[in-house]
Amino acid sequence: MADQGNPYLRGLFAPVREEVTAHDLPVSGRIPHGLEGRYLRNGPNPLNLDDPATYHWFSGPGMVHGVRLRDGRAQWYRNRWVRNDAMATALGDKPLHGPRHLDMDLAPNTHILNFAGRCLATVEGGALPYELDGDLNTLGPYDFQGTLPGGFAAHTTIDPVSGELHAVAYCWAYPYVQYLVVGVDGRVRRSVDIPVDGRPMMHDFSLTASHVLLYDLPVVFHPDPANAPSSMPYIWDPERTPRLGVLPREGGAEDVRWLEIEPCFVFHPMSAYEDGAGRITIHLVRYDRMFAGQDSRGPDETPPRLVRWTVDLAAGTVREDGLDDRAVEFPRIDPRRETGAHRYGYGVLEPTDGYAAERARRHLLSPTAPALDLTQVGVGIVKFDLERGSSEVHRFHRDGDVGEGVFVPSPDGGAEDDGWILSYVFDPERGATDLVVLAAQDLSGEPLARVHLPVRVPVGFHGNWMPDHVG
Repeated sequence: MADQGNPYLRGLFAPVREEVTAHDLPVSGRIPHGLEGRYLRNGPNPLNLDDPATYHWFSGPGMVHGVRLRDGRAQWYRNRWVRNDAMATALGDKPLHGPRHLDMDLAPNTHILNFAGRCLATVEGGALPYELDGDLNTLGPYDFQGTLPGGFAAHTTIDPVSGELHAVAYCWAYPYVQYLVVGVDGRVRRSVDIPVDGRPMMHDFSLTASHVLLYDLPVVFHPDPANAPSSMPYIWDPERTPRLGVLPREGGAEDVRWLEIEPCFVFHPMSAYEDGAGRITIHLVRYDRMFAGQDSRGPDETPPRLVRWTVDLAAGTVREDGLDDRAVEFPRIDPRRETGAHRYGYGVLEPTDGYAAERARRHLLSPTAPALDLTQVGVGIVKFDLERGSSEVHRFHRDGDVGEGVFVPSPDGGAEDDGWILSYVFDPERGATDLVVLAAQDLSGEPLARVHLPVRVPVGFHGNWMPDHVG
């Protein structure tokens, strides 16, 4: 597959060409007691492209990469394409078929989660999730036992109090978004259609103890998708009024309060919670704009920054305060603190100066490109202390790459940061990827363990830790 100069088909973004299974992986250091389960991460991995020049990083079929940890050992590594009908046919397998929404059948490439005993690969835009088994084999599209009223979403939140799954789904064909609540029995128990004009892209949402927060921002479905500059049919609409929607959890569409905000785009909020005095605090990663260029094939138009929004419900205002000047993405917190106040957050630092050019030089050019000075370009996993306004960073090899850092709480600990950060990290000296385990309470220290995978894991999106025992 020739890349025709497409940067998202080269270097560390280049797709891998085969599925691999490896057992009894070598480990440097010691895997902590308590890490018993699977770390899975999803991301795009195109196999064949009709026009590589117009390929957009977000649009490739999903491939899930997984490592199984048990008894202090790394039992296996697997990578598997999500087999929608098209991918099954391309790989010579029998298509699984199954339910559809508007005849859409995507191979979900964005996230992966475990809920109600099912492992689901997810994507946005109106398609269904796909279910995988414990060895990452595709079982087929999943519609929550026939209760899903339309498509699903890339991002979800499990309420740590009720155990229910929440999502906000959108689809280019409908003038509304759907707020969905899935009960612990795996069936959709609540669906609210919320009218929105202009078919906006809502990649994610936020959930508090009492409210759902909707990001209606100036990225919309392209009015002429056949003439979009890439395979992603979205465009920045500078005339669109950006706004934040505040919906009571048990309210209807008529109960949404829309609050105007400054123009921006948000892929990933970190967290949101209420203070009991009519205010909502939101920590999120903010872009000045997105999909505004004529040759956009990835999210490199403006650097993402961590900010705090304070929503005053009585006054109907949203105040923004910057929290960090560095470019950061993929924010995560302790999942036990979802919907409530918390102190710590985690993210992946990107190059901060000359964002697009430096990011391209690190990831996309030849191995002979000059290395970057990490005193000027902060690449690694960062831990934010949101109470003190401080942070600490674990840096990796200057010519490598680091994926989303997922916080896993220690089963024996009670402190918010008592646990580990898991991330796929490319090691250029080996030419392959490690699953790195960091102690969250001392992020600047040496990794507790490195599980050495036999292959490179391409730069991708989101993952989750799936423990053997939940409860």
